[in-house]
Amino acid sequence: MNFEPPHYLSLRNTEIVPHLETLGRLRLQVFREFPYLYDGTMEDEQHYLRAYATAPSSLIVLAFAGGEAIGATTCVRMSDADGAFRGCFDEAGISTEAICYFGESVLLPGFRGRGIGKTFFQRRLEHAKNLGASTAAFCAVDRPERHPMRPTEYRPLDEFWKSLGFMKHPELQAQFTWKEVGESIESPKTLTFWLKPLT
Repeated sequence: MNFEPPHYLSLRNTEIVPHLETLGRLRLQVFREFPYLYDGTMEDEQHYLRAYATAPSSLIVLAFAGGEAIGATTCVRMSDADGAFRGCFDEAGISTEAICYFGESVLLPGFRGRGIGKTFFQRRLEHAKNLGASTAAFCAVDRPERHPMRPTEYRPLDEFWKSLGFMKHPELQAQFTWKEVGESIESPKTLTFWLKPLT
């Protein structure tokens, strides 16, 4: 089957507003999968994503195929990000002004393994350098290897992230609370940061 290269749309801060629902739908669909198992609502998504619309340093990239949104990625200067992400850096005495926080990268299952995820990282790395950032950072949820909801075909992305020059930093962690699939109430989850020097 032929694969038509996707069309990418780059958006800065308030330009995201008309696309908030599209990005929210993608996040709700993809993050419902393991390892996040996120059972969220569009209302929660709109509240979370509006922070990118108000941050002067934000970048959102949407990928389209056949006229439909198939994936998206976000980033913002860490000092403009949610305090829950900045907290561990503040506690470690690390300035967040020179860090670009890579938020989410979501891609529908049928389009994975075709280089789109790598393009998302490249677009964000270019933006980080344009911001004058010296470090790129993202965080990923921690799940035990024998988690009962881990699919047998699941493959962690650690090797992919390492191939892009990122290193895991167990000393830098954030905690977030969300309701996951199968839960009746929200519960805290730990996310560990991965960093890449840009200079």
